[in-house]
Amino acid sequence: MGAIPRFVLGESSPQPASPARGESDAVLLDAYSSAVIAASERVGPAVVHLEVAQAPRPGEGDAKRRGTGSGFVFTPDGFILTNSHVVHGARSIKVSFADDASLDADLVGDDPDTDVAVIRIAGHQLPTATLGSSRRLRVGQLAIAIGNPYGFQHTVTAGVVSALGRSLRSVTGRLIDDVIQTDAALNPGNSGGPLVSSHGEVVGINTAVIMGAQGICFAVASNTANFVLGELVRHGHVRRAYIGVSAQQTVIPRRLRHAAGVTQASGVVAVGVEPGSPAERAGILVGDIILALDGVAISGADDLIRVLGGDKIGRTVSLESLRRGERRRVVITPTQRAQRR
Repeated sequence: MGAIPRFVLGESSPQPASPARGESDAVLLDAYSSAVIAASERVGPAVVHLEVAQAPRPGEGDAKRRGTGSGFVFTPDGFILTNSHVVHGARSIKVSFADDASLDADLVGDDPDTDVAVIRIAGHQLPTATLGSSRRLRVGQLAIAIGNPYGFQHTVTAGVVSALGRSLRSVTGRLIDDVIQTDAALNPGNSGGPLVSSHGEVVGINTAVIMGAQGICFAVASNTANFVLGELVRHGHVRRAYIGVSAQQTVIPRRLRHAAGVTQASGVVAVGVEPGSPAERAGILVGDIILALDGVAISGADDLIRVLGGDKIGRTVSLESLRRGERRRVVITPTQRAQRR
């Protein structure tokens, strides 16, 4: 007869070895840290600190107003992206790198309607950050904010993309469409710095926080910024057509696509129509889903921004939309948006 196994109170029978939970958590935390570190090391050298001297307001005499912000180099020969509200009306702009190198910058152009600006310094083979596509972003994706607030080089915070397709009112009163909401902590000195994906690509320009709220920060989408910077570099300002619609991207349900004979998976829904605008005169209503303008498919708010270029001003074009499942086509004549000062 074999020996009877002996058990002691508090002991258990042997179990197969398995990784401790702490070890598994450590692996996940290490992967998260590695992603943040890699993105920071890739983009950080291109992030700069801006010191701006601005013209005095009426009644201030000769007193100089000063401000600070962040920016990032996007071409090796010294073009830098930042916020319009950081450099608008600047008398002088000083750019500082992490190695304390300081250079004077010229304002190439700024666009208060999207809070995007381009400045330039003299340089050759400067470290650069790569603009990625904000269209590929998903809610919950890792978001890394890099800035140079108050001269503290390469301040890095991390969080997630909280929402996409937000609208944010600019200083001109116009709604900036397709804004990214994130909970990566920002402060005023982060304005103009890059919002970076885990792949080290810039997906937004940090622009604003909600004062008094926690974890609500915003960035201009990189696809919008990419269009604006092209206009600023070529013309010094953005010449836009205007139809008077505030819009955000929306998914078109498969059932609705099938019933209406629509092939594209998304469009932009009109969340506001301005009184007296070309859109109102054309009969566009809040809730209409815009599918195409002048024959160009509109699948995101940045598509609508790009299509409404200077060549559309005063020209009658077709606009396709969905209303309550019915496909509609109207004609609309965009006007020129007044340039903000």
